[in-house]
Amino acid sequence: MTAIAPLEQLQAGHFETPAILKKLASSSRKLAELKGIAASIPNQGILINTLGMQEAKDSSEIENIVTTQDEIFKNEVLPETFANPAAKEVQRYRQALRLGYEQVRHSGLITANHIIAIQAELEQTNAGFRKLPGTALKNGAGETVYAPPQDPNEIVALMRDLERFINEDDLFPADPLIKMALIHHQFESIHPFYDGNGRTGRILNVLYLVKEGLLEVPVLYLSSHIVRTKADYYRLLQTVRDDNAWEEWVLYMLEAVEQTAGHTITRVLDIKAALLDYKHRIRDGFKFYSQDLINNLFTHPYTKIEFVQRDLNVSRLTATRYIDALAEAGFVQKHKIKGSNYYINVALNQILLGAPR
Repeated sequence: MTAIAPLEQLQAGHFETPAILKKLASSSRKLAELKGIAASIPNQGILINTLGMQEAKDSSEIENIVTTQDEIFKNEVLPETFANPAAKEVQRYRQALRLGYEQVRHSGLITANHIIAIQAELEQTNAGFRKLPGTALKNGAGETVYAPPQDPNEIVALMRDLERFINEDDLFPADPLIKMALIHHQFESIHPFYDGNGRTGRILNVLYLVKEGLLEVPVLYLSSHIVRTKADYYRLLQTVRDDNAWEEWVLYMLEAVEQTAGHTITRVLDIKAALLDYKHRIRDGFKFYSQDLINNLFTHPYTKIEFVQRDLNVSRLTATRYIDALAEAGFVQKHKIKGSNYYINVALNQILLGAPR
């Protein structure tokens, strides 16, 4: 078992190499660009909901919880009719992400108790930090490649140290993007929970960026990059433990930020263009146009009559008339499962399906 030291024992100057500083400059610029473009969407809930579901899907896929976008959104609109265990797991991830975002927004902190609450929402358990020994990380051949701390007291102490590192800016004078990379590695190495460590750690990435003001809302999700480079991700995590190769790890995470921010900028701009197109054409063609209707269509890529009824505060008959008219005009596609109707936002669904991977 490799001993884990508190992160503040590292030398901040160790991360000021020419390669890191160059990559830090470009990734920071791209992230700042994303922050500005995301802020141009009037209803931020649209991005949190749609992009959050994409992140939930990709992050779960890393843990071999594999489903499709169609199954996820069907499960959201028709949970009783369309029961899919993997889709339910993905939805719990998004719920855990939302919980963490609300915690950061209200407190300005990310505490150990916040992290426990995120994992509890994700795994639907109140087990908390590990209390029993035996947890080990194995490779595809079943061989143990890393044994995290086993003593419950050590786990608590290390998480207390990590909490201080996350929240006390003066403890380690480094750029937040570098600190995010260090925090993620430390959390994954502590491996404080019986289950859900990987997904909880990936939620922490974006929450830390929100906490530090680098994003207003959680829209930068690194899981799509990790899915594409899964072998490198796990190799570099272990290389730090074996060889103290921090530079390679930090460069990997900075590249993930830059690449993902670029993809997300394209996606947000596409969503914004589609939203404005729907807004203008529906406003010109239908007397029942309202901003609440547009928000419904873009917050829920798959919507249903009950959602429209609730969001617009209209009767079921009126909601049905509105959404069926939009289906006839080609804005949404009407589908039926076991007698229940749901409606797919054509433009938004195409954007999400075509999102860069």
